[in-house]
Amino acid sequence: MKTMEKTITYHGQEVRYRDQGSGSCLVFLHGYLESGEIWNGFADMFSPNFRVIVPDLPGHGVSGTWGKVHTMEELAGAVRAILQEEKIDKILLVGHSMGGYVTMAFADLYPESLLGYVLFHSTCFADSEEKKRNRQREISLVLCGKKCQIINVNIPKGFANDNVERLRNEVERVRDIALDNPEEGIVAMLNGMMQRPDRTSVLQDSSLPLLLIGGMKDNYIPAEVFERLVGLAPHARVLRLNGSGHMGFIEEPELAAGAIFRMLDDGGE
Repeated sequence: MKTMEKTITYHGQEVRYRDQGSGSCLVFLHGYLESGEIWNGFADMFSPNFRVIVPDLPGHGVSGTWGKVHTMEELAGAVRAILQEEKIDKILLVGHSMGGYVTMAFADLYPESLLGYVLFHSTCFADSEEKKRNRQREISLVLCGKKCQIINVNIPKGFANDNVERLRNEVERVRDIALDNPEEGIVAMLNGMMQRPDRTSVLQDSSLPLLLIGGMKDNYIPAEVFERLVGLAPHARVLRLNGSGHMGFIEEPELAAGAIFRMLDDGGE
C-alpha cells in the first residue's frame, strides 16, 4: 500500500505528515522526544482498512519550530490544518503522552471534527508544580548541550522495568528517534506542556467517545493516576495493559490495537 509523505505550512514552518490507506480516518499523535516514526508498525496495522495520518508535530521530527513555546492549542491547530488541507471532516484521534495533551486541546477546540479520541498513556491534568520544576531542569540541560543526558534517562524509563532488556532493540530505536529531535523543538515542547490548562471538563464530556489506555507498570503515569482518570470518565472504554509501561503500542501492540479496532467497529462509540 502506497504511503505518501506530505507537508503543509503552519505558523511559517513546514509540518510533515504521512498519509496512507483509505476510509474512515485515524490520526496518530506522538509524544515528547518522539516523532511520527514512533508509530511505525503499530499505525500500519490500521492502514489496510482505514486512512491513517501520522504527523511530526511541530518541534519534533522534521517539522519546523517557530519559537520558544509551542502551546498544545497551537499543536492542535496544526492537526486541524492538516485535516483542512486533506478535506477530512471527522477523525478518530489517538494521542500518546504529550500527543494526548494535544488530543485534549483538539477535543476542547474542535469537537465537531472528532469521531472520538484515545488517550494512550496520557492525562487531562495540568502539570503539577513538581512536574514544572522537572521540565525547567530539562530545559536547562538542553540549553547546556546535554540533550543526551535527558534521553538516556527518559527513554528506558518509558518502558516497563522488566521489558527494557526484552525490548532492547526497540528501546534503542526510540532513543535514536529522540536524538534526532532538535534542541529548540524540545524546549518549545517543554514550555508548551508547562503552560497547558487542566481539561478535566473535556474528559468528562460524554458526547465524545473515549478510550483510555493505561500501562499498569508505567513509570510516568502510575496506575493510581490512571484509575483517577477512569473514575472521572465513567462513559469511557478502558484498557489496562498489565505488561506495559508508557509504551504500550510497542510493549503490547496487539492488545492495544484490538481495543482501537473495537472502537472503530462501533463507529467510535
